[in-house]
Amino acid sequence: MKTRTIVLALLGAAWLAQPAAAQTLINGAGATFPYPIYSKWFDAYTKVDPELRFNYQSIGSGGGIKQIISRTVDFGASDGPMTDEQLKRAPGLLHVPTVLGAVVTTYNLAGNPKLRFTPDVLADIFLGKITKWSDPRLTGANPGVSLPDQPIAVVHRSDGSGTTYIWVDYLSKVSPEWQQKVGKGTSVNWPVGLGGKGNEGVAGQVKNTPGALGYVELAYAVKNKLPVGLVKNAAGKLVEPTIESTTAAAAGAARSMPADFRVSLTNPPGDDAYPIASFTWLLVYKDQPDQAKGRAIVSFLWWMSHEGQKFAADLLYAPLPPQVVKQIEARIKEINYQGKPLLAAR
Repeated sequence: MKTRTIVLALLGAAWLAQPAAAQTLINGAGATFPYPIYSKWFDAYTKVDPELRFNYQSIGSGGGIKQIISRTVDFGASDGPMTDEQLKRAPGLLHVPTVLGAVVTTYNLAGNPKLRFTPDVLADIFLGKITKWSDPRLTGANPGVSLPDQPIAVVHRSDGSGTTYIWVDYLSKVSPEWQQKVGKGTSVNWPVGLGGKGNEGVAGQVKNTPGALGYVELAYAVKNKLPVGLVKNAAGKLVEPTIESTTAAAAGAARSMPADFRVSLTNPPGDDAYPIASFTWLLVYKDQPDQAKGRAIVSFLWWMSHEGQKFAADLLYAPLPPQVVKQIEARIKEINYQGKPLLAAR
């Protein structure tokens, strides 16, 4: 009896000495554009799976694409779809849309009046052809607003950026001169301006520079109490960036979404559509190298595209259209480990 008691005591001590269940750490890097909602999601998802943690580095889409291609992270994040050339270096890499967001014109003027911008004016400001706030083309678009005879301090991203991709993709569509001289990409040779790192850096530069004008994701302008401009869309209507006008921008694309989800939403048709908006994507490999991490990633992707969408509006993103969610479901079910689907039956 005494021997049995000792054995049981030893077994109990051994059980107590066992380490707690190891946490699974998922590493990601990329876009700053969706960072506010990704941070919210990663925190909220720990209540769904307490043993899972995310380490996300908000370094810009260009950095996220480089790291997922080199497989130094478990997922990447980008606001600009990868090019065919980039995808050749990453066979089996999938684009999974997460939310939609608006890229806005923001500025720093006395009193921060609500300004209106036409596509040609925005292009010529960033081409360096319009250099003062008192330019007749700016004052003509803003009757009743007293604009100062002050230089425009243009601010753009200094890092490889999906937000930049969205901005210059738009400028390339509305300005043949921009398309010819500068073009589009996550990084371009800027004709003029100061650089800021990340959406945070551009917002900070604009906030601290009188006369500045730059582009950021809507949430960053609101967070920094910066004004945002109305932009004339393809239908000739002046539209303010809102969740509703961002959703309207996606309406056409949602009906004809390509199978790989690489689609441009800028300058779409529709009276209510804000013209500088985009999906943002998580980048994950179809064939996962680690079963535990792969299972955690697909479970998170499913939650993100369903329950997680309820967090979008409060953070000034537009949720995914229902028809796009259906396509995402099919794509998530393709993600596998050694040929076996990782998502539990739904």
